[in-house]
Amino acid sequence: MRTLVLTIEYDGTDFLGWQLQSEGRTVQGVLEEAMRSILQAEIRATAAGRTDAGVHATGQVVHFRTDSDMGMERLKKGLNGVLPPDVRVLDALQTAGDFHARFSAVGRRYRYRIIRRPSAMRRHFAWHVAYPLEVDAMRRACAPLVGRHDFTSFCQATSTANGTVCEVRGLEWIEAEDELRLRIEANRFLHHMVRTIVGTAVDVGRGRWPESVMADMLAAKDRRAAGANAPARGLCLEAVRYPSEFGI
Repeated sequence: MRTLVLTIEYDGTDFLGWQLQSEGRTVQGVLEEAMRSILQAEIRATAAGRTDAGVHATGQVVHFRTDSDMGMERLKKGLNGVLPPDVRVLDALQTAGDFHARFSAVGRRYRYRIIRRPSAMRRHFAWHVAYPLEVDAMRRACAPLVGRHDFTSFCQATSTANGTVCEVRGLEWIEAEDELRLRIEANRFLHHMVRTIVGTAVDVGRGRWPESVMADMLAAKDRRAAGANAPARGLCLEAVRYPSEFGI
């Protein structure tokens, strides 16, 4: 059996998320259907991150095991030939047999986009915030999140089974014309963590909360202390990092 790795991108607008569900369209479902068509076998695909409904990816990593000897370029072209237009395989390679897309990862990077005016072209990929935002206040408010912390206040309760401590290695707000983008990297993320951070930061930017609120929320370790989740459509999984020995 070979362990194969795909890097894929997808527009999450018309998906109920990555993970298979009893009803509804999922990224895992359409990818496994394409694999079944090309490899003529039942394949189970495992992703680095189980993105929610409406969340996008430009660098999702997926692994699966197969006894097929199909070449990587042929596999990539074959899958792209049968996948729907909102999913695309960017790369395919073979790696070590003990590789796991989720558990071998040592870092993940997400992006969140906010737009200042309504946009027909970006409506599925960004959150339109009509209020003026004090971006420097948002930056100062988010600064205490960098480092190793308990993020209980910034996650959905169901994501606490494997612990709530994460190490945020980088967080920056970037202004570009009429857009504001958060780029955040950590060793791991909890369910809804980025969306809760964004929703809370926007409340700070609007002047609804003081800049000190993020530090207070970390200390509270209570989801009720933080703000509402930002909409899923602005969130995108950009990249997943692995130890160099896997060659990914």
